[in-house]
Formats: sequence, structure tokens, C-alpha cells
Amino acid sequence: MKKFIILFAFLLAAMVDVAQVSKMPAYPLITHDPYFSIWSFSDQAAESNTRHWTGREQAILITAKIDGSIFQLMGKKEHESISSAKQQSLNVTATSTQYVYRCGETEIEVRFLSPLLASDLNLFSRPLSYIDFSAKSIDGQKHEVNIDMKISSDIAVNEKSEPVSFSSGQHQSIRYVKVGSNEQKILGKKGDNVRINWGYGYLASADQQTRLRNSGSYMEASFTLTTGASSASTHSLMVAYDDLYSIEYFGERLEAWWKKIYGNIENLLLTGAKEHTNIVAKCKAFDQSLYNETLKAGGKNYAELCIAAYRQSLAAHKLVRGSKNEILFPQKENFSNGSIWTVDVTYPSAPLTLIYNPALLKGMVEPLIEYSESGRWTKLFAAHDLGTYPLANGQTYPEDMPVEEAGNMILLSAAICKAEKNYSFAKKHWKTLTQWVDFLVKDGFDPANQLCTDDFAGHLARNINLSMKAITGIGAYAQMAGELGESGIAFKYNTIAKEYAVRWIAMADEGDHFALTFDKNNTWSQKYNLIWDKLLKLDLFPNAVYEKEIKYYLTKQQPFGLPLDSRKTYTKSDWILWTATLANDSKDFDALIDPVHRFMTSTPTSVPLSDWHETTNGKQVGFQARSVVGGYFIKLLEQKWR
Repeated sequence: MKKFIILFAFLLAAMVDVAQVSKMPAYPLITHDPYFSIWSFSDQAAESNTRHWTGREQAILITAKIDGSIFQLMGKKEHESISSAKQQSLNVTATSTQYVYRCGETEIEVRFLSPLLASDLNLFSRPLSYIDFSAKSIDGQKHEVNIDMKISSDIAVNEKSEPVSFSSGQHQSIRYVKVGSNEQKILGKKGDNVRINWGYGYLASADQQTRLRNSGSYMEASFTLTTGASSASTHSLMVAYDDLYSIEYFGERLEAWWKKIYGNIENLLLTGAKEHTNIVAKCKAFDQSLYNETLKAGGKNYAELCIAAYRQSLAAHKLVRGSKNEILFPQKENFSNGSIWTVDVTYPSAPLTLIYNPALLKGMVEPLIEYSESGRWTKLFAAHDLGTYPLANGQTYPEDMPVEEAGNMILLSAAICKAEKNYSFAKKHWKTLTQWVDFLVKDGFDPANQLCTDDFAGHLARNINLSMKAITGIGAYAQMAGELGESGIAFKYNTIAKEYAVRWIAMADEGDHFALTFDKNNTWSQKYNLIWDKLLKLDLFPNAVYEKEIKYYLTKQQPFGLPLDSRKTYTKSDWILWTATLANDSKDFDALIDPVHRFMTSTPTSVPLSDWHETTNGKQVGFQARSVVGGYFIKLLEQKWR
């Protein structure tokens, strides 16, 4: 009977319309890639101007004139005569952000939709967001709602002082206004805290009653919604960006994935308008599915963390078509150093793409493998990156992460094979994977003083969590060998991995937990790399290791999360989610992730979700808008693979 009640409660929750997140550090509005990414940094949309994820202002201003009064819906008021609309609600789903306002006797809804459906690459690749408006009467009387929306020319420049040019055009039923920098130095700027200053931003509509123009330094659209006693009035605008060329890949300029499909931005806008209704329905269905699955996997707080992470993680990437028509999916290492195709950023972000489209993860992993296979990278372990975004011409990071990157690449390759239920990817790159696993066998168990993905915390010698990565990497290689029919090789490396695991337990043990380094000295750390033993079912470490660590972690909790290790009180939220997934008891999982949810809803730092924060007060330490929050999906991945 108890089980029936629990099941009924879950089904009842699933029947509710798409569940929402109402409180985040910042809110995604237009999210497509590292350059085309506009956010609201305040809970009240009219409290501040919208910004690029870096924090540079890229204002979207929306006003509504009703019965002689003007109300500000989004962005700072330009005149004292304008009243602030009463924001009734703010709701975020995986693909949309919706505001509802009360303006006099009228209710207005504004929805920003970025249809990042990873399973549909042609749709996913479109750099096009919809802004949908609806208005309805509260008092049952007729009201004319005159909407005016402006988008700053700042979306097309790195610095506000750069000169721009506006123009307008029409393509069949689509009319648009566009803006771009005068210089148009395509791919002329690289680095971290920078914005695009080539290509063109578009504001477009298929409604012939929409008035489109440029006004000062803005693209502007105006239209009228008429409310009645019984029906709502709706309208839709499109915002798009054509970057002309997206990245440089070993000297070759490459276009975005969508270019070959649609030819030009005008055709893309036309297709986007025609498919608008269908896309809204697809996104709503996906949003509901994502919520239901994450709710079942980890509960309400877990589901909300995944909703908050979804668009951010994917929009830190750019989907590009390679010269052989292959999928390339580089990410920008946002606010850490601006690298492109960073291995130890791909690693934590991987659970999201492993669930929703492993081909995208291959588009992150394979270029790094081919970098070694081409002879451009000659070291015995994998490179850290392929350059500085958007120029991927070879590693630019000044220091290697030998064990980190070799282990990451083997584990990611094994995960791709498992997700696809096909080991052809491993077979294709077996020689390189073998070189890397032999490096791990030689140098991975007791690592020398070197960087790892937690490099912000400094170098460490004899890093126990890094050793665990090497051990699980060797075990994953053995698993791939077995699936490829190489039983002798599988036995050899599985034996090594198991022997290393036994040694690891003996050398790392500090009684009630395992240490930070093999030097011990009453230290501890999150052993998040252990998760691959569980996910891939390698059976290298006994359950007692999991139980001992989880029990100890629960004694080290702070108000806003579990610290990364004993050196500092700050943490990485992606690793907490990995660590929490080691728990076999749902109560322990909840205990570890609930403080991360508290951080998301209570942090005093208003920026796109940071993955590096202080556990004592919830303040951002560094990093924001990074793809690594895709790692939050690891609990759902574990459930699906179970």
C-alpha cells in the first residue's frame, strides 16, 4: 500500500504542466553559443539591463503602453514617466524563460525560447530564439496593448565604442532589421572576456503589422495586442545571429552546422517562422520529459538543478560542420582561460550529452584524439586543449595535465561506446587509446607533482583522486578491449587495474576516510572520479569504499555544500553532484545536493550559474556560465545506465 501511495504521488506530480525553476543567480534569455548569449542578472526583469554572460551590457528593453500608461517590462526605464510593471512570476524550464506581468487591468506574458533540443542537430544548431508575447484582459474589457521592444547594437560588438551599421530587408514573408560592426574582422579576436564583433544580429517578424526599424543604437520592433473578454492576443518575434564563420580549425575557417542546411540567415528565419508552433510544442514536451526523468532520478531539488544547468551547458558550445561533414562541438572555457576544446571541461560536462546525444560528445572528444594521431601533438598523454576560442590551431595552455587528460580521454571514450552500445569508436582510435593507457599504467597510480582539473587549488603530488582516475581509466580500457574481442588484452589491463585498486585502498586509508594524497597527514578530498567504477560497472572498488567516503563527507558539510577537499572551504558544484551519485541511499544523495540547490537559490552573487563557490556563505569564487554544469545530469545518467 505504501509503495502504491508513493507511485501515485509521483504520477500526480508528473501530470502537472511543465515544472519550473523560479529562482536562479541569473536567467537565460537568448542562449545559443559563447557569443550569442543574453541573460537577465536580476530577479525583477525591469531592475537592470540584460547582459552577455560575461557581464557586459547587451540591453533588451520592452515596454507596454496600455490605456495611456506606459509600463516597463524589461530593462531599465528610459523616462520617469514610465511605470514599472508588476512582475507576477518568473519561470524557467529547460528551453524557455517566461515572465508574467500585471499592467493595469491587463496581464502580459513574455516568453524567451531557445530550442536547444540536442537530439535534433538541425534545430539545435539554429542561432535563433523566439520572443513570444501574449496579453489578456483581467477586467473583461477591451484593451489595446502597444508593445515596443529594443535590442542594443551591443550584441554585435566587443566594446560599446565600436561603430556599427544598421540595415533592413525582406525575404518572402519575413521582414527584418540587422546590425553589425563596421570593421567585420572575422575571427579577428580571441580570448576569454570578449564578445563577438563580426557577423550580424537580426530582429525579425513574419507579421506584416510589426513595425521594424533602427532607433538610435537599437534594433526596434513595435506591434499591438488587442485583448477581449474571452481570448488572449499573441505575437512572436525572432532574434538571430549570423556569425559568418564560427571557428578556425587548424588554419581552416569553418561555418556553423546550420549553414549547409539553410544556406543563409534569411532562409533560416523563414523556416523558423513556419515551424514556430511545432517547435514550441516540441520544446514543451521535452521540458516536461526532462523534468519527469530528473524528478524520478533524484527528487525535486535535483530536477531544478538540471533545469538550471541545461541551456547554460549547451550554450557554452558551438555546433560546427567539419570539412568532412563531421560534427564538431567545441566549448569555450568561460571565465577560466578562454580555451577551446578543453579536455578537463569536456569531462565534467559529459553526462548531459551522453544522455541526450552522444554524437555531440564525440564532437568534443574526437578532435583531441585526432590532434595526437595527426602528429601535431607528440606527447605520450592527451593535450589540454586545441587553442584559445575561437581559434583551434593547437594547444595554447602553458602547462600540461598528463594523468588528468589521459585518464579523461579513455573514460570519455568508454562512456561514448557504452552510450552508443557500439565499440567502433574505440576500435577506430585503439592505437592512441593504448598509448594513453600505457602512460597511465606507468605514471598514473602515484602521480608526480602536476596539475589536474582542480588546478585553481594548486599543484599536488601523489593526488589520490587523480590516482583513482588512472585506475578507473585502465579498467575502462580493459572493458573496451573485452567488448572488441581482445580477451587477452582485457585480462592484462583489468588485472593491473584491480591490483592498483587494492594498493590504493591500503595506501590511501586514514581510518574513517581516504586521504587527499598518499602522504596522508589527516587530509581528505572528494573522490568524484570513483563514479566511473559505478557507471561503467568496472567492479574495481568494493562497496565499503563508497560507504566509508559518503559517511565521512556528511560530517564535512557546510551550509552551501561539501568543500572540494581539506585545503579550502570552497567547492565545485559539478563534483558535488558526481560525489553525491556515489551514494546508494537516496537520503545521503539528498543531503549532499540540497546545499547546492540552496546555493542556486540563495547565492548573493548574481551571475550565470557558477560552478566554483564558497560553501560557507554561497558567494561565487570564480567561473560562470561554464559548460561543466552539464555534469549535474550524472545522477540521471546513472539511473538510465542502471
